[in-house]
Amino acid sequence: MKFTLSWLKDHLDTDATLAEITERLTAIGLEVESLDDKAAMRAFTIARVLEARRHPDADKLQVLTVDAGPAVNGGKPLQVVCGAPNARAGLVGVLGLPGTYVPGLDVTLGIGKIRGIESFGMMCSERELELSDEHNGIIDLAQDAPVGTAFADYAGLADPVIEINLTPNRPDATSVHGIARDLAASGLGTLKGGAVEPVAGEGACPVTVRVESETCLGFALRRVSGVRNGPSPEWMQKRLKAIGLRPINALVDITNYVTFDRGRPLHVFDAKKVAGDLVVRQAAEGEEILGLDGRTHALNKRVCVIADDRGVESIAGIMGGEHSGCDEGTTDVLIESALWEPLAIARAGRALGIITDARYRFERGVDPAFMEPGLELATRLVMDLCGGTPSEVALTPARIETREAIRFPFSEVERLTGLTVEPVRQVEILTRLGFEVDERPNHALVVAPSWRPDIEGKADLVEEVMRLVGVDNIAPQPLPAIAGVNGRVLTPRQVRDRAARRTLAARGLAEAVTYSFVSAEAAKAFGGGEAHLSLENPIAADLSDMRPSLLPNLLQAAQRNAQRGYGDLALFEVASIYRSDEPDGQRRVAGGVRRGTATHAGAGRDWAGNAAAVGVFDAKADALAVLEAIGVPVERLQFETPASPWYHPGRSGRIKLGPKTVLAEFGEFHPRALKALGVTGSVAGFEVFLDEAPEGKRKATRTKPVLQLSAFQPVKRDFAFVVDRGVEAIKLIRAAEGADRKLIGEVRLFDVFEGAALGADAKSVAIEVTLNPAEKTLTDEDLEAVSKKIVAAVEKTTGGRLRA
Repeated sequence: MKFTLSWLKDHLDTDATLAEITERLTAIGLEVESLDDKAAMRAFTIARVLEARRHPDADKLQVLTVDAGPAVNGGKPLQVVCGAPNARAGLVGVLGLPGTYVPGLDVTLGIGKIRGIESFGMMCSERELELSDEHNGIIDLAQDAPVGTAFADYAGLADPVIEINLTPNRPDATSVHGIARDLAASGLGTLKGGAVEPVAGEGACPVTVRVESETCLGFALRRVSGVRNGPSPEWMQKRLKAIGLRPINALVDITNYVTFDRGRPLHVFDAKKVAGDLVVRQAAEGEEILGLDGRTHALNKRVCVIADDRGVESIAGIMGGEHSGCDEGTTDVLIESALWEPLAIARAGRALGIITDARYRFERGVDPAFMEPGLELATRLVMDLCGGTPSEVALTPARIETREAIRFPFSEVERLTGLTVEPVRQVEILTRLGFEVDERPNHALVVAPSWRPDIEGKADLVEEVMRLVGVDNIAPQPLPAIAGVNGRVLTPRQVRDRAARRTLAARGLAEAVTYSFVSAEAAKAFGGGEAHLSLENPIAADLSDMRPSLLPNLLQAAQRNAQRGYGDLALFEVASIYRSDEPDGQRRVAGGVRRGTATHAGAGRDWAGNAAAVGVFDAKADALAVLEAIGVPVERLQFETPASPWYHPGRSGRIKLGPKTVLAEFGEFHPRALKALGVTGSVAGFEVFLDEAPEGKRKATRTKPVLQLSAFQPVKRDFAFVVDRGVEAIKLIRAAEGADRKLIGEVRLFDVFEGAALGADAKSVAIEVTLNPAEKTLTDEDLEAVSKKIVAAVEKTTGGRLRA
């Protein structure tokens, strides 16, 4: 929302400085996003060139004699060297004197010599003053421009432009009057009267209006005959230009002006271009309208329109049509002031892809009580600027809901904010904001004004008091101490989410945050695609369905990275998926994918090689790590194959707890699923269904023992055992680990060999054992002793023998 300082002061009587106003706006919740203060432009003066002669030492330069008025150089002419091609005697332009900062050049002028000739200033172009990109010549003003006057005053550039950032719940602040009301309520001046006097009409409006759409909540129409359309007055054009609007003609400019001045969008029809009466209805499928934006818009039955006997003339609450627009030949107009259902306008505007100032206001909620006064204000401006004779108003009264009184205990302000505000001050703030306040002992009955649709309860009233008293007056308070060291702060779901994230990050996966939406093709490929999970208004064509799985977005993210040269990576996400539109259809999942050679065991020696591609066992290990981290008893888990159809049928599996509960799925992906997503390469992934895991029993918190770090160097020893082919490697590893738990730190599998030399039913399994001495450096005797324990333990558990 943009406005100028002088515009604000039309509604606010204040002596506050610009800095005080901008600071107060931010303090009361109307955050100042930008400030365009051209006060520095006052340093540039209007000057007349008395004489222009060629520079003796430069063909493209001229030496000008310039009159800058009686206040400059004692009224004596100045000498200025200029290279502009349009510099000439008699030209009236803009002069920058020595000491003046030129924004377009980022320099401060001084007295200098140019090819031996002194220059006491600079004649400026529009680009040098940052007025436009024009730099082919110096500014050429009208001959009657007052010499010696500040250029900023003459051009209307001294009026600062303020832009505030509005939240969607503040439709009242989409007008300059509403902003002034907030500032006045905060104590920064007095709000000037905003009452609008009715305009007496002569005879009934010859055009009637029939309302057939529920989108229309009220409609007022008036004809003004005998108008003279032309340019709007200079003051109105300057204000519209300052906020980025292009002046068109007086009738159109009036509607734009009232839209920003009072937050009341209007529309004017050329009455002679309207055939018959008007009807407010839903558009028919296939109807079209050429809008004022020059584009043809295809309509449907969800869009409300204003039509005449020939067809659609306006898109309700959004944009008028080119056919019935006003131009220089317009002599009779129909002024429309209507009220529209906000949600319907938002849907229609988004579906049509049209963004206008009218839509911006109607979809947030326009003051319903100002529908008729807005028409009266526009009528008065049309009569003042264009003349004409108004008719009476054809009115469909606005449907204004009765606002119920809110019981507001005065103690709520201190309870919710910590601010101590006397009841009389609270009543004063609410009253100045336009609320009706019936004060009672210890509380008040408060009715919100028609322009504040966001006020629904007592907490909203507390916010109004808080923002005008000042959020910066709230004293910071430390968080309350938690009673007992074992007090639970996080919910079970939060605990699981955090444990899953920490575990997967520790395993080398990078966290990703993706959309909750996928394309219809991706949804169908991963078990979704039902009609009840498709979006009515998707933000993009390829984000049309709620995701049935985390995997499609993660796979596509991995593919995008691969296309940019990062093929070996691992990604995970902990978020929700959607299997139905019922509350229990939303499930919490930890999912991840690995691509290329991004295996968890990729670093160091590995029995499958140092650069193995990811596979089913990498995904299985990730899923098991998550389950263990969230407290699932891994010794009770059961495994079955295959997993869901989007996994490879021979390289995937499910992890279950009992016969029915599926805790996780993992594996490599089916080529059909990868093709549907456009994903290539070696990819494996998993999903752990966090909601399905049983909540473990809470254990008493015990103090962890002091960390003891050994001062002695670890020692690594390799062992190779010949065992039966059916022996699982994990049994051998567990046996080695249990041989001497104090000394053995880690046992790692690094090689599996099968060959004719070992026999058809045997294999060689090689392990690396890390020994962590705690009391002394190990001697050869110590190493021999622990080696014998390891060999004995493995032989006893697996029946294997040490390979020669």
